[in-house]
Amino acid sequence: MCGIFGMIGCENAAKLVYLGLYSLQHRGEESAGIVSYDGEKIIYHKSMGLVSETFNEENLNSLKGDTAIGHVRYSTTGLSHSKNIQPFFAKHKKGNIVIAHNGNLTNTVDLQNEMEDKGSIFQTTMDSETITHLIARASNNDFKNNIIEALSRLEGAYSLILMTDHLLVGARDPHGFRPLCLGELDGSYILASETCSLDLIDARYVRDIEPGEIVFIEKGKLESVKPFPKKKHSSCIFEYIYFSRPDSNIFGESVYITRKNLGKQLAKEYPVEADFVMPIPDSGNSAAVGYAQESGIPFEIGMIRNHYIGRTFIQPSQMVRDFRVKIKLNPIKDVLKGKRVIIVEDSIVRGTTSRSRVRTLRKSGVKEIHMRVSCPPIISPCYYGIDFPNKEELIANRHSIEWIKDFIGVDSLEYLSIDGMLNSMPFKKTEFCTACFNGEYPTKLPKAFSKDMLEKV
Repeated sequence: MCGIFGMIGCENAAKLVYLGLYSLQHRGEESAGIVSYDGEKIIYHKSMGLVSETFNEENLNSLKGDTAIGHVRYSTTGLSHSKNIQPFFAKHKKGNIVIAHNGNLTNTVDLQNEMEDKGSIFQTTMDSETITHLIARASNNDFKNNIIEALSRLEGAYSLILMTDHLLVGARDPHGFRPLCLGELDGSYILASETCSLDLIDARYVRDIEPGEIVFIEKGKLESVKPFPKKKHSSCIFEYIYFSRPDSNIFGESVYITRKNLGKQLAKEYPVEADFVMPIPDSGNSAAVGYAQESGIPFEIGMIRNHYIGRTFIQPSQMVRDFRVKIKLNPIKDVLKGKRVIIVEDSIVRGTTSRSRVRTLRKSGVKEIHMRVSCPPIISPCYYGIDFPNKEELIANRHSIEWIKDFIGVDSLEYLSIDGMLNSMPFKKTEFCTACFNGEYPTKLPKAFSKDMLEKV
């Protein structure tokens, strides 16, 4: 997962891109970067770390121009290394190419092997660099057609923002795995992963970029093309469950309302007697509200989150995740002592985070702990941009729910059913990718993935 944001037609565009990235920080905390175009040259600044650590007044003032794109990253494909920080910039005889990519391509190895056989040299381990090479090698003299030709070779998930001299481009893969929306501010166009980033700068949400659509924005005009054969829509359902901010609309619908509906359905499927319902802040909040409303059991805040600690799931190493779990949440002991509590979690991936939280609650004197999870067990790897790419990391792939219950240390554990999850979604159940829950992938996958494609720090 990554966050991308681009803008064209606004003086000092990079400063608004900076604010947009702030709103998308939850999508990646490893690195941040902004590239701008001042009408003559490309200017960039990027580094490892958070948006607030990467940018200051001095380097933002240097990013001049009315066009800019930005990126926040955590690694799924490619190493967590400074050379892989996006946006990625390349210069060739057809002009400058700058690219910010959210998603994972599934045919990267084949494409790179093909191009290396023809003399291409890759500087990074990112699948995103492959797109740049394809554009540069395209056979057309027209740059827009070069982009179409390059994207037609891609398989897997991509939401892209590209920048060239005087041109901003947005694109989604034909399956529509990852979100990308179009906004407008005082005549300037914006492309962004989520609508919450538009809200911060008082921009107007126009619409989503549709699956398989490419938009070209130049001199205040937008051109839309849909050059690819239609494919089954497969929006990532995990965006609604965990990744997107609850104040965003993604795929055209409210994340908060969808999560609350998941909690309501969970209460219908797995009721239990308790003194109160509590969330694991913050991603479990919305589902816990829904569970409490449906069950009639009071909602209570039992743990307080330290908001200066990032999201544990998107940290690239287990050691960092374990440390952040310990300092991220603090129990309110006077609320918890002697109580029967229902904990609502958004998901369980590896199980170590939930286990640590339950231990903390036990030490606070909780009498009973009943855990309810607002999605089904995650049993299969994701090859489209979520950071669980191998079965060995997925606790539900290797163990029964009863075993997981004992490992985590709760009195009962229940997951939302797949049908219950799909029926809680705001649009047709057939338009989602649910491969992580049932192993049914919407695209053809290579027989084997290279080590680079799955390498983690």
